[in-house]
Amino acid sequence: MSNSESFIEEVTEEVRRDRLFNFMKRWGWVPVLGVVLIVGGTAWREYQNAAETSAAQAFGDGILTALENEDSAARVTALDDLAAPGADAQAVLQMLIAAEEGSNGDDAAAVERLQAVANNTDVPQIYRQIASYKAMARGADVLPVDERRSGFEALAVPGQPLRLLAEEQLALIEIETGDKDAALTRLQALVVDSEVTSGLRRRASQLIVALGGSIEQS
Repeated sequence: MSNSESFIEEVTEEVRRDRLFNFMKRWGWVPVLGVVLIVGGTAWREYQNAAETSAAQAFGDGILTALENEDSAARVTALDDLAAPGADAQAVLQMLIAAEEGSNGDDAAAVERLQAVANNTDVPQIYRQIASYKAMARGADVLPVDERRSGFEALAVPGQPLRLLAEEQLALIEIETGDKDAALTRLQALVVDSEVTSGLRRRASQLIVALGGSIEQS
């Protein structure tokens, strides 16, 4: 009886081994493929990270090299030849070029370039707002005063990051158009704003004094 049981157990074990062998023969490639995909995916991510880091470093080095040119026009050309590694970097590059064009006396080209950044929906909102602000601030001799005013008013909405800077520019437009009282009211509100920086408060205070007004204390 024990011999029969032993024989049955041996046969059963052999059947199990055969089934396991057949299963591994048929499906054993699945875990191997999983390991390959995991290792390959990790290697690909590392490669992408290294490539992005290398591109960013090359881009930064290119900007520094371009800015080393003594001639402003040469700096513009060198910057314009750079390839930015993404929409964010491209926006920053275009704003740098615009700054150089403005320094070179070409405000029209600078404003046009900045407006292109401001209108690019692929660029993060904060970059678009900065570009819009710079375009209007640079465009006193290029853009109509009503266009600049409406642009700054859009940036001066509560909660916007450039709100106070836009308020300052609106006060300057009011001075430009001869509306002294409106400018004083706006500047006095700036001085007591809880979010105003020390630099902006100082500039606003100086303008108030220059306009013959008084600085209100909160």
